[in-house]
Amino acid sequence: MENKKLFATVYVNPSRGNDANSGTRLAPLRSITKALEVVKSSGVIHLLSGTYTQASGEVFPLIIPNGVIVVGNEATKGRGIVISGSGSYNSQKFGKQNITILLLEDAQFVGVTIINPQPKSSGVWIEDSAPNLNNNTFAECSREGVFICGSSKPAILDNLFVKNGSGGILLAGNSKGEILRNVFQKNNFGIVGSDDVAPIIANNKFENNRVAIALSRRAKPVMRHNFLEKNTLGGLMVNGFAQPDLGQEEDPAGNVFAKNGEFALKNTTSTALVSAGNQLNPSSVYGSVNFQTVTEDIARQILSSANFPDLGGHWATAFIEALVKKQIISGFPDGTFKPEAPITRAAFAAMIAKTFSSSNPIRIIKFNDIKPGFWAEAAISKAANMGFISGFPDGSFRPGQNLTKIHAILALTNGLKLTGGNPSTLNIYRDRTQIPTYATNAIAIATQKLLVVNYPQATVLEPLRNITRAEVAAMIYQALVTSSLELPIVSPYIVNPDTGIPSFNDLKGHWAEEFIRGLVSMGLASGMDDGSYKPDKPMNRAEYASLIAAAFNPTPKRTMPTFVDINEKFWAYRSIQIAANSGFVGGFSDRTFRPDNNVQRLQVIVSLVNGLGLSAERKIDISTAFTDINTVPNYARFAVVTATQQKIVVNYPDPKQLHPYQEATRGEVAAMLYQALVAIGRTPGIVSPYIFTNSEN
Repeated sequence: MENKKLFATVYVNPSRGNDANSGTRLAPLRSITKALEVVKSSGVIHLLSGTYTQASGEVFPLIIPNGVIVVGNEATKGRGIVISGSGSYNSQKFGKQNITILLLEDAQFVGVTIINPQPKSSGVWIEDSAPNLNNNTFAECSREGVFICGSSKPAILDNLFVKNGSGGILLAGNSKGEILRNVFQKNNFGIVGSDDVAPIIANNKFENNRVAIALSRRAKPVMRHNFLEKNTLGGLMVNGFAQPDLGQEEDPAGNVFAKNGEFALKNTTSTALVSAGNQLNPSSVYGSVNFQTVTEDIARQILSSANFPDLGGHWATAFIEALVKKQIISGFPDGTFKPEAPITRAAFAAMIAKTFSSSNPIRIIKFNDIKPGFWAEAAISKAANMGFISGFPDGSFRPGQNLTKIHAILALTNGLKLTGGNPSTLNIYRDRTQIPTYATNAIAIATQKLLVVNYPQATVLEPLRNITRAEVAAMIYQALVTSSLELPIVSPYIVNPDTGIPSFNDLKGHWAEEFIRGLVSMGLASGMDDGSYKPDKPMNRAEYASLIAAAFNPTPKRTMPTFVDINEKFWAYRSIQIAANSGFVGGFSDRTFRPDNNVQRLQVIVSLVNGLGLSAERKIDISTAFTDINTVPNYARFAVVTATQQKIVVNYPDPKQLHPYQEATRGEVAAMLYQALVAIGRTPGIVSPYIFTNSEN
């Protein structure tokens, strides 16, 4: 057997850790500085809540080497996990600098808050490297949150930049990379690009900065679907010889400029800029700009796009995007969706009318406050005919009144004609005493049918407050799922009284949480007796076979051999028989199955490809896709190619490291099995940075 390379995970806690400890979860280190001595390459430094400063043992700047991943809490963008400090760094390009963190090569930094209040100082410095910065917060750095220079190609995704002195991100040199889905608020500049930089800047939100984006010299960024609003001086400032790509007739940019101070776009260069498909008022443009028209079809695509700038990282994005694609719901003229805004009774009726059809003739139902010609008259009549809504005892409908959450749930329960509520179901809600008596049965039914979606806590209903546009979108989508018209979307905010999802005490913030919850919601996985899931525990071969049998219930392709180490009384005998007969698993040459042996990651990949009979649609070259591809034996290369193209390969924490002989954890098996279900069309996909996607795929 080939040697397996250990991949260390070290835990750090600045309040109760000790640098003399072993670095386990129960015995964490105190400082990141010490952790970097332990994890020199190919490892994870897991930061627990607290403030990491010089007083807690940090020596700044912290230098994160190639292959090392620093992880805090992605879900909260590092709230409560703060690194604050500054140290001297001698840059080859810019000389002496004061910085908090230096990221080398492909280092990763995830779910942490970075603060550098020292004068003329930066948060993160990136020079001639290609690291990943995901779901962090950069706050109150005296100069900029992130400085990028040289030939760097970083991926800066889903971060928050707020109140940084000079700016959120500054790019110089020949740097490129991707700046996607970030939020920039109250910075002097959101992004500054100089020299010959050419990054992709897409789906970001800039609001209440002095200037959203400033470009100079020969900067040529590609700007797509950004939202620039209420920046006090202006949106986009272009100087020198800079030439941002603001779209072409065949490739509209879809940027939205709204309510900026003195200008939306200011071009002081001698070259006219080209703008196509942007929401940009010519009266707020200074300098030479050629506005290219786009076709009606393309314009419609832009307007109906679900890439709303105010949905970045929103909990209901998947539900909203699904309904936008079905043209059930849309955004506002300023390009936003306003997910937290309330919804009126008339607007709700319009959504219901678009969502559901009726085979019965629609008769006009008269309400004394709906005048002929009212924009939602027909929709209100249709929704009322189908039983989703009704008027008030005084004969009014009150179309402009905001809809409450309890009335939205009642409407869906009545309209779908659902029955059979069990009052004990309501025990799941901590605020169940707020549910009016007349609605208890309907709420119980809706809960059992998985119609109820609560954010941020699934167990808090808040029945009497106004419902938001996001919540309505989520519940209407769940109504479609209940009616077998759509596939389920995995979300921790769908109230599920029948599973142990809310009780898992070790899943919150785990990288595989969504995959695991997805399997549990489909009844394909369960937790431990102590209320945990143990996502980082290795999975043995018997457990894997049991999961395969439950997930796919495959048809037999062959007769299972007799394994000498299991008999009919063994707990997983039937599952092993199903998995073996269908080609998912096999035994060893000595006729054993070895049910207690832990399954390896490569074995999972090969098993899923062979058992499902998957094949690659076309040949792709993975010779450079994974940094450890040379450790994969020739017999398994086809399976790895196929699994890569089918997006079954899930690698944590580094997507480019396959670790084929590493024991597969319960979390890893759940993630790859869920992706296999996606590949065969059984469930919608999950967005995760750990799903490996080859650029040729």
